[in-house]
Order: sequence, then C-alpha cells, then structure tokens
Amino acid sequence: QVQLVESGGGLVQPGGSLRLSCAASGFTFSRYAMSWYRQAPGKERELVAAITSVGDGTNYADSVKGRFTISRNNAKNTVSLEMNSLKPEDTAVYYCKAAFAWRNYWGQGTQVTVSS
Repeated sequence: QVQLVESGGGLVQPGGSLRLSCAASGFTFSRYAMSWYRQAPGKERELVAAITSVGDGTNYADSVKGRFTISRNNAKNTVSLEMNSLKPEDTAVYYCKAAFAWRNYWGQGTQVTVSS
C-alpha cells in the first residue's frame, strides 16, 4: 500500500523556520521524482519545489527561491523541505508528491501557518 505521510507543519511567526518531512512507503522511492506543492485557501495548488529521483537536480518556485531547500534521503525513503524566512503568504497546506512515468502519489498534507 502506497503511503506518503507529511509532518512538521505548524504555526510560526514571520521570519521563522520550519522543516517539513515526508515519509514514503509501498513503492520504490528511489525511482520517483519528489516534489512539494502547496494550496492556500481559495487558490490553486502550486508547485513549491522538486527534486530528481537521485537528488542531482532541484527546482523551485520563484516565490521561494533562496528561502526553501528540498532534499531527499533514498536510504530512509524521505524527502524534506527546509523553509526559512517564512512569510504570511507561505501559509498553506503543503503536500508531498511522488511521480514516476504515469504514476502520481500524494500525501494528505500538513498545515503551515505563518502569523504573528
């Protein structure tokens, strides 16, 4: 059974940091590109960051470049998103996604709220 379980969300003040993690099981993690998406209330889900299957390439939304870092550990089947200098506009539900060929798997999401 495929599972993607996100953790690490919460309430943080502007300028603060959070680290999200996504634990994967039920598929061959090292074959899949991994990414983080987010969806704010009333907005479409958007790509935040992505990393190749072996971790040799990343890309980021312009809005998070220089503040967020995606990484993965294929030995532990995890992908992480380090988020620094958080802004209120980063408030959203953050989702982990695995993609390989036509297969796409999603986690259930974790809430990140940036507010004073």
